[in-house]
Amino acid sequence: MPTTRPGKIWNAMLEGNARFVAGEPQHPHQDVTRREVVAGGQEPVAAIFGCADSRLAAEIIFDLGLGDAFVVRNAGQVVSDSVVGSLEYAVAVLNVPLILVLGHDSCGAVASAIASQAADADPLPPHIADLIAPIVPAVHRIAGPGAVDPSGVDASAVGREHLRDTVSDLLAQSEIISSAVAENTLAIVGANYRLAEGRVVPDVVVGMRD
Repeated sequence: MPTTRPGKIWNAMLEGNARFVAGEPQHPHQDVTRREVVAGGQEPVAAIFGCADSRLAAEIIFDLGLGDAFVVRNAGQVVSDSVVGSLEYAVAVLNVPLILVLGHDSCGAVASAIASQAADADPLPPHIADLIAPIVPAVHRIAGPGAVDPSGVDASAVGREHLRDTVSDLLAQSEIISSAVAENTLAIVGANYRLAEGRVVPDVVVGMRD
């Protein structure tokens, strides 16, 4: 992926994902030579902010290798100070032209956020409660206000709403990121990963000019 244009990079990532889906990965940039090359510095072509779910290994999903992607992960891809700082570093210092926010179906953090809004929900440990709190607004946009019946909530719809919230939160919380988008030097893609088929499906795109 020699180009730094975000549209070209995204297309190349989708091509890598297509190879992964087809079971024909090329495993680029994973040899001894590449390891030696990147030991002296990194020039990733994209930053990927995704869920920490063990099934969401970004480099494998997109058939990437060492030094290709700057990857940030936490449960439920929830924006935090550390996430914003990491992505600002990717944009301002590493000059990545693309941030991919990557959610997925059957997300445990989304399921926990839904379950936490049930009338008989047990209190969660404080750190977990804080982590999933940003997902709760998406729950109520799908399920309505007040206590919810988790069995009747469309978790995939909540996940999509939360994905869009995450993109919006990054723009709202980071002047570096929002300014780069406004200056046409950065694009953001929000996409969902389908676990069973391995396919990445884009949902929201911000700042893609090419």
